[in-house]
Amino acid sequence: MNIVRGRIWKFGDNINTDNLSPGYYIANGISELGRHCLEAVRPEFPQNVKKGDVILAGYNFGTGSSRETAPATLKALGVALVIAGSFARIFYRNAINIALPLLECAEIFNETKDGDMIAADLSTGTITNETLKESFSSVPLPKIMMDILQAGGLINYVLKEKW
Repeated sequence: MNIVRGRIWKFGDNINTDNLSPGYYIANGISELGRHCLEAVRPEFPQNVKKGDVILAGYNFGTGSSRETAPATLKALGVALVIAGSFARIFYRNAINIALPLLECAEIFNETKDGDMIAADLSTGTITNETLKESFSSVPLPKIMMDILQAGGLINYVLKEKW
């Protein structure tokens, strides 16, 4: 799980939780949320995202409400990793808690296009755009967060550690 490879879907700044998990559909469950995830920003996304794809975004990804369904919807769609210039803190924690990997790296945004293939090493923070053969440094995840990801989420981690 330390290396994630996938195709890039590129988004801008300030992608909010209502774009990720539209409130109108929350009562209908994760499957319905997935059919509408990010459609307000890129209408083709929910129908064309594939398991293992990677979201690349600008700053303040996951801003807005603290709805836990936002990262859960991405994970249910098969998104393998989200890379952004920065994350809203509550989104960041919610994502790690359900084992959706995140990396912060602003530098890669201007050098990467939709459809580029990347490989990211979560433990070192190295992201390689395999299409362009260029590497970028992100903020590596702290050991505790890597442990939570590898356990499959916070609940599994806590049960494993028998706290």
